[in-house]
Amino acid sequence: MTSYTFTRELRLLTPAQFKSVFSNPIKASSAEITLLAIPNELQHPRIGLTVAKRYVKRANQRNRVKRIIRDSFRLHQHELPPLDIVVLVRNGVLDMDNAALHKLVEKLWRKLSRRYNG
Repeated sequence: MTSYTFTRELRLLTPAQFKSVFSNPIKASSAEITLLAIPNELQHPRIGLTVAKRYVKRANQRNRVKRIIRDSFRLHQHELPPLDIVVLVRNGVLDMDNAALHKLVEKLWRKLSRRYNG
């Protein structure tokens, strides 16, 4: 049985883990969201989120964006290669409703997987 939980192992937790992704990443991006990723030594992907106050002013809005991205990651984690992924959110993300945001993030997971394998 496949588990769709979002445990601590699936998160980038330390600044060093985040920093390593910025060194030489595989990129997948849209106008609103950029995914940066590097292969990791684990059997599963990990995710880290950065939603900057300068783009998303209110905490409840930042939390909504993070929740949707985390949820999408949780549902797609088994299709993703073993990567450490940092999600950068930029301007324009607030204009998207939940469904559009979900769809965009799904498209970016696929793009990232192709770049990794491709």
